[in-house]
Amino acid sequence: MKLCRALFLFIIYNISAQQKSIETIYFEFDKFDLTPKQTEIVTHFIKCIDSSKVESVQIYGYCDDRGTDDYNFRLSNNRANTIQDLLVSAGFNQSKIVILEGKGRVIVRTDTVENLPETRSKNRRVDLIAVKKNSFGNGIHNSFTNKVKVGDKIFLDNILFDIGSARLTWASKKELDKIAAILQHQKNVTFEIRGHVCCTPEIYSDGIDKDTKERRLSWNRAKTVFYYLNSKKISKNRMSYQGCGNKYPLGKGDNLDRRVEFLITKL
Repeated sequence: MKLCRALFLFIIYNISAQQKSIETIYFEFDKFDLTPKQTEIVTHFIKCIDSSKVESVQIYGYCDDRGTDDYNFRLSNNRANTIQDLLVSAGFNQSKIVILEGKGRVIVRTDTVENLPETRSKNRRVDLIAVKKNSFGNGIHNSFTNKVKVGDKIFLDNILFDIGSARLTWASKKELDKIAAILQHQKNVTFEIRGHVCCTPEIYSDGIDKDTKERRLSWNRAKTVFYYLNSKKISKNRMSYQGCGNKYPLGKGDNLDRRVEFLITKL
């Protein structure tokens, strides 16, 4: 009981201070099944968190730097799936799990790490993140499944881009596939796709796309998402796109400014 209360207070503190509650589950080398202790950590997470106040859950799996990329992607995905299966079997609503992703191995420079075994053990993990409702502020959401209204924005922190690039990453495509599936059921939603950039000097309004050499990076990012969703059977009549350049930084790091957002224009 004391453990549950302590964990509950820890989660509430994290939600109020950081808008996210994070639990990390560490795995043994080359394993994706759970020990009794690991199972207890996840079970307490479920019991102690107020699911009515949770907007969504994100699950990310990782591996240490040994082994091939393909093997570690499979292993990290298996670890993430293990956590999801435990959550669902314990009664957690699977529809709230919006991201389930294996990130593969975490690269380390072995010549610069003092305690390599300890570092590797901390990289064999799953991060379980509970996002509080309305944590993005009034009128800003992190899912198309919310009750949105015209003028609301949807920000998905898994649709990001590499520096100077408008190409979709594997993780971004996976997220957009989920969005397309939702939009195929919510046929009344019309929206504008807004592209953003980071790290651009104030004298310029946009970044340079390293592929096209044009200073239209934010436009190209929005356009890429537009055509990807269209390839997934989302009508062009429901979508528009524009580039916002560097006008609207989030102030949460450069990587989150290399993004797209969705502005609801009609319901």
